[in-house]
Amino acid sequence: MKSAVIVFPGSNCDRDLAVALELVTGSRPHMVWHADADLPANLDLIALPGGFSHGDYLRSGAIAARSAIMRPIIAQAERGTPVLGICNGFQVLTESGLLPGALMRNAGLDFVCRDVALEVVASNTPFTRAFAPGERITIPVAHHDGNFQADDATLDRLEQQGQVALRYAEAVNGSARSIAGITNAAGNVLGLMPHPERCVEPAHSNQTGRRLFESLLAIAA
Repeated sequence: MKSAVIVFPGSNCDRDLAVALELVTGSRPHMVWHADADLPANLDLIALPGGFSHGDYLRSGAIAARSAIMRPIIAQAERGTPVLGICNGFQVLTESGLLPGALMRNAGLDFVCRDVALEVVASNTPFTRAFAPGERITIPVAHHDGNFQADDATLDRLEQQGQVALRYAEAVNGSARSIAGITNAAGNVLGLMPHPERCVEPAHSNQTGRRLFESLLAIAA
């Protein structure tokens, strides 16, 4: 599987994500700098990592969403290339308009860093095919601005169109309708706050995240 990990100033999970992708797919991802104007050709996946791009100034992901590399990312997403945004990557996807809504400061204003229980809502996306609908899984989170919010009409549309991919099964950050991850209408763009790259190998004591990357591998094959 040919993939690319986008690197922004302040990213701190880009190498973790690259290691996870190489471990699962057997292929080393291209590391693409945010100021580049082009992406490698024929990508099977574009991944935006977690971290604190540009120090989270203005709003989390707001500056990164205006990077030169986002223009070809948006174009590829519109052509159907899978795009994955994890944590800060999710924030970048909303700020760029690839996904609706916004990620606000956590309820309680605390940084949340722990394993959390999740419910798989949609298992028919390129990212979640290895999961069963309604399955309970555990993936770690680490965020301060993970409180997903949108107006009621948008939330209703996300629910009705099957765009809610993951839901918190416990109180975490105050997200509307306990949403932990959503897709675009086409299903090829996924943003989620939990970190699947942090649970892919035995040393992590939890390999649930590996299944998300295996889902993508199956689609690429």
